[in-house]
Amino acid sequence: MQEKIIILDFGSQTTQLIGRRLRELNEYCEILPYNKFPEDTTGIKGVILSGSPYSVYDPSAFKVDLSTLRGKWPLLGICYGAQYIAYCGGGSVEPAVAREYGRANLETIDQDDALFKGINAGSQIWMSHGDTITQLPQGFKIIASTNDVPVAAYKIEGEDTWGVQFHPEVFHSLDGILLLDNFLQICHCKKDWSPASFIESTITSLREQLGNDKVVLGLSGGVDSSVAAVLLNKAIGKNLTCIFVDHGLLRKNEFEKVMEDYEHLGLNVIGVRAHEKFYSELAGVTDPEKKRKIIGKGFIDVFDEEARKIKDVKWLAQGTIYPDCIESLSITGTTIKSHHNVGGLPEKMNLKLCEPLRLLFKDEVRKVGRELGMMGHLIKRQPFPGPGLAVRILGDITPEKVRILQDADDIFISALREWNLYDKVWQAGVILLPVQSVGVMGDERTYENAVALRAVTSTDAMTADWAQLPYDFLAKVSNDIINKVKGVNRVVYDISSKPPATIEWE
Repeated sequence: MQEKIIILDFGSQTTQLIGRRLRELNEYCEILPYNKFPEDTTGIKGVILSGSPYSVYDPSAFKVDLSTLRGKWPLLGICYGAQYIAYCGGGSVEPAVAREYGRANLETIDQDDALFKGINAGSQIWMSHGDTITQLPQGFKIIASTNDVPVAAYKIEGEDTWGVQFHPEVFHSLDGILLLDNFLQICHCKKDWSPASFIESTITSLREQLGNDKVVLGLSGGVDSSVAAVLLNKAIGKNLTCIFVDHGLLRKNEFEKVMEDYEHLGLNVIGVRAHEKFYSELAGVTDPEKKRKIIGKGFIDVFDEEARKIKDVKWLAQGTIYPDCIESLSITGTTIKSHHNVGGLPEKMNLKLCEPLRLLFKDEVRKVGRELGMMGHLIKRQPFPGPGLAVRILGDITPEKVRILQDADDIFISALREWNLYDKVWQAGVILLPVQSVGVMGDERTYENAVALRAVTSTDAMTADWAQLPYDFLAKVSNDIINKVKGVNRVVYDISSKPPATIEWE
């Protein structure tokens, strides 16, 4: 039986971070919509209520019946969660005089309280709320304060229920991970969630789920699908067939390199080159969303054609990970974005869906890959968009534009590796801009393409900052691209952060 912490999501942008932090502490947890508490409560050790964009007194605010939670499991309310517990208990929550956002320090702490064990006064925290608790109900005790927020944290006397006005899950709350660990101690958690235990239990469950059935899996060359393939291969061996579709928008020589890697891993892989089909269907299309849809449908068509050549296939496996599942549905059940893995394939092919990584965050997938003995360059591979270079070619797509971008991108990525910068960057690539600029080469006037280099750093992928790469590195890359890539005479560097910009340009 897998013990777990349940995190009820009230719509906070940092709910996923709560889950990530608990997993970092080797505790299994599940993030569920606020109104979807599991009927089967076996193994539940504690409950966390997340923050929310709403105020507790807003008519649209998300609400739960706390009588079903309080006193039954240790309970921790974070930001909105803390306000909601106090509000439902008869306390007062009011708009703050000024929105409390950013760094603050806990000036007073009840160090006898189990939640703050080992945390000293002065500890830096992160606030992000427009409301504040102005009066606590009877039986609620203040256990931490800041200069501006008297009720920074509280405990209900005689009950394992706590509330904190700040966000312990974010990077800027310096003792936040310790506070969450203290909560796990309160819940008497064993903290036995690890890559090795995940692999062992998943292989066992896959064998039970799949039996002797045949499975097909679509490979992208990325971390998620590769780890899923290796895991399935260990579970069912020859009954797994992988299909790797080259839509002509991969990085330079990537198809050949990835096929070599998969052969080394002992996977049964069918490689399909489909350049002409995709180039033909994308000809003249400039709208980013249309490009994505054409590529998505094209992949489904090619994959379906190849998969039907395999007899008696009953399952489609995908490298879907936990953030994909969370992002695909809002807490109201409305689709926010359809994840590229799903794409309608199971329905079209009348197959059952197998997603062995759907409980893992990205960093956990990498840890599982390392535990499985996969090559480092596969595990550390930076994220790459499903539509490939199509979303890095602004405007219409032609084979010549793909050639230019592949050559420029290869110089950039190779240089990052040579200068030992690749692992310090979350994601990097080159964008081919829909503009041409005047230049001079060999005393002759040129009118050729401009490209933008994009490299970002990130701690959680929810926000990103432009990577401050060395000037001499950028100068070398710029010179190499202009001198070696026919058709490019200008290189610029994107210094936009996310937000407000996104990592990809389309």
